[in-house]
Order: sequence, then C-alpha cells, then structure tokens
Amino acid sequence: MSDETESPTYVDEGKEFTRDTNYIPDRITRDSEEWPVEPGRYRLIAAPACPWANRALIVHRLLGLEDVISVGRPGPTHDARSWTFDRDPGGVDPVLGIERLQEAYFARFPGYERGITVPAIVEVATGKVVTNDFPWITHDLATEWTEHHRPGAPDLWPADLREEMDEVMQRVFTEVNNGVYRCGFAGSQEAYEAAYDRLWTALDWLEERLTDRRFLMGDRITEADVRLFTTLARFDAVYHGHFKCNRQKLTELPALWGYARDLFQTPGFGETIDFEQIKAHYYVVHTDINPTGIVPVGPDPAVWEKPHGREALGGETIAPW
Repeated sequence: MSDETESPTYVDEGKEFTRDTNYIPDRITRDSEEWPVEPGRYRLIAAPACPWANRALIVHRLLGLEDVISVGRPGPTHDARSWTFDRDPGGVDPVLGIERLQEAYFARFPGYERGITVPAIVEVATGKVVTNDFPWITHDLATEWTEHHRPGAPDLWPADLREEMDEVMQRVFTEVNNGVYRCGFAGSQEAYEAAYDRLWTALDWLEERLTDRRFLMGDRITEADVRLFTTLARFDAVYHGHFKCNRQKLTELPALWGYARDLFQTPGFGETIDFEQIKAHYYVVHTDINPTGIVPVGPDPAVWEKPHGREALGGETIAPW
C-alpha cells in the first residue's frame, strides 16, 4: 500500500480512462441469511463530495431511512489509502470508531487490494464492510427495505417503467456519469476528444428528452433522476472546467438546467449537495490534473434557487415531509 502522504493517480498517459467496476457483490435483502434487512444493523458510509455516494444519500433521505440505517460522512479529501473521517470530532467515525474507511474493508478482507470506495455499507457490530456495489445499494434501499420506508415515500423503481428505466440509466451511466470522468482522465488528446463527443451527444439527447417531459421517465421522479442529478449538480462547479467538458455550461442548456433546478429544489435532493466539499474533493485530490491544489471560488450556488418553471409540464413531485 502507499504511504499516508501519497496522492492517488487517475490519468494513465496515452490511454483512455476505464473505470474499475468490480465491487463487493454482496447485497442486503429480505431473504438473505448472511446480510438480512435489519434496522440498526448497518451504517451507510457516503461522502457528500462523491457523486456515486451522493446517490445513496438522496435515496436514503427520500425513503426516510434515517432511523433505520445510520449514516457516516467522510470528508471530501483523501489520499491513495482511503477516505477519512476528518470532519468528525477527533477524526473518528462516531459509530464505527475508525479513522479511515479502509479499516472496515480490511476487517473483512485483510489487505484488500481494490479501491476503497464510497458508498459502502458496514455492519456496525463487527465493523466489517458488507458491500460497495453502489448501483445495488440504492436499488435495494428502494426495493428490499420497503417495510421501513417513511409514509408517502416515492416508488423509485415503478414496475411499469423498469424496462425503459434500465435502458435510460445504462446510457446515463456510460455516457454521462462516467462520461465526464472519461473526459477528465483521458491520457491523450485523441482519447479526450472521443470522450468529449460521446458526452455531448448524450447531453444533447437528454436536453431533447427533457424539453417536453418533467422528469426522465415522464411525470414522476425515479431512481433514473437521482442518477443523472448528481452529475448535473457538479457540472458547472467541476466538470465544465476541471474535466474540460466545456462546450457549454449547464446554465446554458435550458431544459437540463431547469430540470436540475427542479430536482435541487425538491426535498431530499438539494439538501444533500455541499458545493464546498464537492470542489475541495476534485480540485485537491486530483493533483495530476490540478497540481496547484487551488480551489475555485465560483460559481455562485444561489443560482440553484432561482425559479425553474418546470411546473408547467405537470407531473408529480415530492412534497416536504
């Protein structure tokens, strides 16, 4: 393992960026003998700075699982070893009693050699990581923990939309969620330009799709919206400049910008966004892209509170609870 001061490296010179998608495949389900649904047994570790973890924070909040699964929030910066709990008193997670998320991974898999990623779910009693498979984490929170959802919680995986949702979410993941990283971590001009073209082809498709429908799947919020939102929330603050995704700003795309503000102003979404932590994560951790470590001051987050006008499209939004 690297020492405590070493920075992680993301750009592989001369190559295109390829995401490692091999995660701990375990799931928490109603009928699992090893990892059953059980209130109080697990802790969700999700750094607000990370878009993949941000998904879990939104879903956890929308479903009202605060008293069922506790949440630990690592700080926005980390080295090659692990995310740390540097914003908690004494730099220690108050429930798990650890300084680094790495400790939970090692408790179950000594010398774990893959990435120490968030979100992760940890069993509180043993301090062992259960899973870091982020697509399944949010899926299972929505479908396996239904007995513990708050009254009026949204159905984020409606049965009548699942087939189309799978297609939409797959394109959003490969071309947008991961597409911005493919631009930012490209190791050659050729790889960058190919990634840039793919990203903007997908964003143009989304702009058109959202022109006459309020949400990605029509008139109600689903997990597809959660997955797209976390990338849009970071677009102007990080991806436009830091990752060179700079054909246009989000604020220059009428449908996507209105849609993003609509979600931001919906309970459960904007309250999970911390622009200060988001910028600190990308601009400080990615030293191979931003070696000075200087964090930009803007953009002004107040623009997210401006009227979006999407009510004219109808649809069902989520009321405060």
